[in-house]
Amino acid sequence: MRSIAGSYEEALEAPFDMQNLLENVVFFRRLQVHGTAIALGLVLAACSSTGPKQREQNPWLEPSPTLRQQIEDQTARLPWTHGAERVEQIRWFAGVGEPAYQALLRLCLDNRPDVAGAALAALGATGDSRLVDALHALKWSKELDRGVELERARTYLRLGDWAPVCVLVDGLSDENLWARSWCAQALHEATGQRFGYDPKAETAEREAAAARWREWIASRAGEGILAANIAGQ
Repeated sequence: MRSIAGSYEEALEAPFDMQNLLENVVFFRRLQVHGTAIALGLVLAACSSTGPKQREQNPWLEPSPTLRQQIEDQTARLPWTHGAERVEQIRWFAGVGEPAYQALLRLCLDNRPDVAGAALAALGATGDSRLVDALHALKWSKELDRGVELERARTYLRLGDWAPVCVLVDGLSDENLWARSWCAQALHEATGQRFGYDPKAETAEREAAAARWREWIASRAGEGILAANIAGQ
């Protein structure tokens, strides 16, 4: 194969010859086209690795091999962590973002409520509204754990879908103190409002505050701040 260096040396040492000059020009032009073809081939090969079929299976950004291993490790550990360690894991998944979405969406359907709830919390913490449709597309159990149902409603709110806000308002009347407190905090985080609700108050006082919540939601639905279908719920 004719070398680039050799071609330059021949061109410099030979006397000026128009024919020789034209031959060298043609040679380097062919070399340029050949190099472009190689580069294009590499690009096409890279594109083929994330072709339509693969994108259909996983529409999210693919993690690097190292990050994929880290996600798998964190996923395996998730059922066995508690307290502050679990909170840190949720923050870690949320920080990873899109490359972890596929794994987290699978975990949302885990039969262990605390695992599913942690996955939902991580997805909600991303604030990525693209996840709303993906969450709606999941095949949720018709007998969903109450805690998972509440976490799912909060996640939708955090991602911009306000339709399930009434799930949280209804939770203000729950018999369980933890559920009432959790719903009150979730609503406050989303709206900045409290309307005098105290989860530890007497039933009549709690119901009066819950009624104020419902009135406020109905009044805001027409403004476009909340989902329009909330007004009919």
